[in-house]
Amino acid sequence: MGRTPSLVFTALCFLVLTGASSSLDQIRILGPQGVNLWQLDRLSASTKSIFSKDTEDFGTQKSFGAEEAYKKKPRFDFPAQWFRQPLDHFDKHSKETFHQRYWVSTRHYKPRKGAPVIVLDGGETSGEDRLPFLDTGIVEILTRATGGVGVILEHRYYGESIPVRNFTTDSLRFLNNEQSAADSANFMRNVQFNGIDEDLTAPGTPWIYYGGSYAGARAAHMKILYPDIVWGAIASSGVTHAALENWQYMDIIREAADPTCAEHLVNSINRIDSILTSDRPWFKKQLKNLFGLGDLEHDEDFVSLLESPLGSWQAKNWDPKVGSTRFDEFCEALDKPLIGHVSAQALRLPFEHPERMVKISDEEGSQDAFVVDVSIINYGKYIKKNVVSRCPEGFTVEQCFGTFDDEKYQIFSIDQEWRLWLFQVCTQWGYFTTAPPDQNMARIVSKLLTLGYESKICKQAYPPGKHFTVPPLPNITAVNALGDFWIEDDRLAIIDGEVDPWRPDTPHSDDAPDREDTILRPFKLIPNGVHHYDEFGLANILEEPPEIRKIHAEMIEFVTAWLKDWNKEHGIEEDE
Repeated sequence: MGRTPSLVFTALCFLVLTGASSSLDQIRILGPQGVNLWQLDRLSASTKSIFSKDTEDFGTQKSFGAEEAYKKKPRFDFPAQWFRQPLDHFDKHSKETFHQRYWVSTRHYKPRKGAPVIVLDGGETSGEDRLPFLDTGIVEILTRATGGVGVILEHRYYGESIPVRNFTTDSLRFLNNEQSAADSANFMRNVQFNGIDEDLTAPGTPWIYYGGSYAGARAAHMKILYPDIVWGAIASSGVTHAALENWQYMDIIREAADPTCAEHLVNSINRIDSILTSDRPWFKKQLKNLFGLGDLEHDEDFVSLLESPLGSWQAKNWDPKVGSTRFDEFCEALDKPLIGHVSAQALRLPFEHPERMVKISDEEGSQDAFVVDVSIINYGKYIKKNVVSRCPEGFTVEQCFGTFDDEKYQIFSIDQEWRLWLFQVCTQWGYFTTAPPDQNMARIVSKLLTLGYESKICKQAYPPGKHFTVPPLPNITAVNALGDFWIEDDRLAIIDGEVDPWRPDTPHSDDAPDREDTILRPFKLIPNGVHHYDEFGLANILEEPPEIRKIHAEMIEFVTAWLKDWNKEHGIEEDE
């Protein structure tokens, strides 16, 4: 490129060779800043795994964030299997193929005509991450209730179902909604399960297609695109509405969070925005210093880091073994007294009450002092400790958290998993996390988070190829044409969480019409539920919380009814 590579870029070139991996959750919400955090986590993971004796395999890299302790993944007795797929289902002249990974459970299979296959779409992650659902989650629950076969099907390009040698723009052109749906259809029509003599291919067998989140939208789409082979589908937190701007995500969090915490966030962000947009550069510098980011050049990069703790709301779960408490810990951090400055009693006073204000410093040669509310001080401490600390020694905050250097986003090797979902975002799905369009609305993110800032990563990361060019903005019509908020069909269940930040992009959005909940077309909202709460389960279903036991019982009820309809339609007499 004619430039000296940055320290971050050089370090990441080393990581490409060592093959580190890390969590992709940040990418879904934080866009370009999420990529930075992902890269820093990889650097931390590589360092820990090479030099720590605590890792299981010395010299290999494990998947964990710098802010979390390494957790060993459980092992399951489901060996991986492989199915050959065309790379391009729609070009009859193309001969290229790849192997798609899947896993099968026959724990509860009872051979008979009409025995169902419950397939769970792996979505935008490694299929291995979905194996808990085959063991104790929704696939186990439904196969136990129906005597069926359970399957986890890994999505093309994710995990080990990789059809290409690199993740350049051209190589990623086969990663889209149409090709991945055709993968699933081809699998359902042709798979032969090891150890099972019966032909369980569709349409001769009732297949129930399940997915959560993006995979939930895919489940709904499969029912619409392939009604001849998908007997029933369950869309859990299915984001069937693609949108360029996804400002409602943070608004759901604002409305559902503890009111005190939400108030702290709204007031703090308003004050931070007013400082950043003022004509007082010294105050702006002092503000950024509070967060350990005084040398970060662009204000947009600064405020994008401030939203990093908010994504942990989505990680809440009714099962404490898999759920996160980070959002609640963040809220607690905002509401702490400051010894010698602000007492516990003062915390109950209104924002910017004189007893809550803390003097940081005086501007040289001026009567003015930089004074801010204690919530902003606490916010800064939290970001310093949990985010800025991830920037390694010897790196500047600009190298770690700046998003205007194209070079850091142009590593194309297949270990750069972040490039996958972001490519889908940039081409078809959107969901750029921006501030509300009405700047008078209460908000917990900065008004500087615009569509232009959040979407610039698409041009930075995916330069035009020989065969494919990423559009200026994603073609969300390709998704919404399949039904959008109004998607519906017989034996298509819609299940969402009441306080899921993705609910505004599902058929349970406030912008969508209400529907009747029936056995044929279930339409269910889990009280206080967050993201695809029904997908998780316990070995002993009686130990689940009442609302989860209820939704699982209802799912068993409607799936069982659907299968009775299949048997009736095919002239199969059921045992009494």
